[in-house]
Amino acid sequence: MAKSLKREHVWFECKDCGSRNYRTPVNVVGGVPKIELKKYCKNERKHTVHKIRRK
Repeated sequence: MAKSLKREHVWFECKDCGSRNYRTPVNVVGGVPKIELKKYCKNERKHTVHKIRRK
């Protein structure tokens, strides 16, 4: 039997408007990584920096 990975869904939140647009699973065994990505924000209608936010 395979071991189950400790994964958790987190949201990417836009730094400009604060809306949570994207959701992705991350590995939380060593702690949640601090990731900042440039993603498209539909409210701002442009690419902005998104940070991880946990629910």
